[in-house]
Amino acid sequence: MSIPAALARRDRLPPHRRVLPLLAVAVARILSGLTPARLRAVLEFARRGAAPATAEQAGAARAAVVAVSLRCAGQACLQRSVATALLCRARGTWPTWCTGVRTNPFSAHAWVEVGGVPIGEPHPPGHYRPLLTVAAGR
Repeated sequence: MSIPAALARRDRLPPHRRVLPLLAVAVARILSGLTPARLRAVLEFARRGAAPATAEQAGAARAAVVAVSLRCAGQACLQRSVATALLCRARGTWPTWCTGVRTNPFSAHAWVEVGGVPIGEPHPPGHYRPLLTVAAGR
């Protein structure tokens, strides 16, 4: 059974700006297959030494990931959130990476947020309930 979905318009990146997002998407695809505990451990290791990301930095990273990957632009929320966090890390920052559930309709979901506000998600704060988070270090 297929689900009809409309994808948001994806902006194209110039070739020289596609390398890091493509690398982040590829690594995220591999990491998405890990168990939750192992994925969290890898992300906690990756975030070490990074400054907290701003909403603009996290939004730009998410937009770049969605621009280079149709899979991340669609239903692959875990890969999209991991790739966004890794791309932020490659640029020296780290958003709060979260995985949990959305409340209506009830479903598993993964996202990044800054200051408790989900970045690039269609629903307001409070709609998502985090179960695992990896926040920026102090």
